[in-house]
Amino acid sequence: MGVEDRKLEVLRAIVEDFIATNEPVGSKSLVDRHNLGVSSATIRNDMAALEEDGLIAQPHTSAGRVPTDAGYRMFVDRLTEIKPLSGAEKRAISAFLDGAVDLDDVLHRAVRALAQLTRNVAVVQYPTLSRSRIRHLELVMISTTRLMLVVITDTGRVEQRVVDLPSPVAEDDVHELRSTLNAKLRDRLLSEAPEIVSDLPSQVDTGLRGMLATLTSVLLEVLVEPTSDRVVLGGTANLSQQTLDFPAIRPVLEALEEQVVLLRLLDQSVSSSKVLVMIGNETHHEGLAGASVVSTGYGLHGSAVGAVGVLGPRRMDYAPTMARVAAVARYVGTLLEDR
Repeated sequence: MGVEDRKLEVLRAIVEDFIATNEPVGSKSLVDRHNLGVSSATIRNDMAALEEDGLIAQPHTSAGRVPTDAGYRMFVDRLTEIKPLSGAEKRAISAFLDGAVDLDDVLHRAVRALAQLTRNVAVVQYPTLSRSRIRHLELVMISTTRLMLVVITDTGRVEQRVVDLPSPVAEDDVHELRSTLNAKLRDRLLSEAPEIVSDLPSQVDTGLRGMLATLTSVLLEVLVEPTSDRVVLGGTANLSQQTLDFPAIRPVLEALEEQVVLLRLLDQSVSSSKVLVMIGNETHHEGLAGASVVSTGYGLHGSAVGAVGVLGPRRMDYAPTMARVAAVARYVGTLLEDR
């Protein structure tokens, strides 16, 4: 084993021991616990080199060392494989998610599963409307001057809006517009809707254009989704069991309350097919400097439409956490495809 390879083995051992014990790791404990095949003096030299490289640090006056953000990053990047789930874990995920009745139920069950399996805070992003396809548009007459517009997407989202019309309409006109809208928009991405509906006025009778303009403006408003209903959180109480891992819990809780922060972190996973790990300052949020976020996208037909993840201390057990996040994401995607 070369010097660089041995240094990486020492780093791996320090990270694993610190994750297991939450105590700074010294050279003697490395010799006792790991078969590194070299003397304590050689390990001390390697530790000095790792410290010089900024991968480990000495807290206070302790003789031991702890991983830095850069050390955790190198450790995660060199995980050669994500630890496979045990049979019990697979059964637990299945038990949580089987029997879900709709999209809301699927996502809330997924959050509970992840929070329980990882003992961290779990977060699931609703399918992004712009990445969802329109499965069906329904127009329901409430009165001659008021309609209910219902948009049903392939990801299971159902958006409803009340539409006040500029003038009374007949039931036959509503039926015609429903048919026109479905013919043009079914199976199209919602993000494509603005361009498609801009061509519709020329394709309907003159008398229907006022109603069509009102309907399409409401349809476009659906795309401007509020952040307040785009994530589901679970397992926040797990933070109370990790007070030793965070310098302060309050900034973490404040960050969790800012859904924009969570959505920014999760959105990065939607555009990647991998399990992403953001460690400490990589989250670019002061309140999460002592935390890590593990996330990945879930999707339909190979295309990600949302993301799931967990937030926990930097001292989390990364390999099994990454596996559990990936497994729940796959399960959510499968359930959406089956609907």
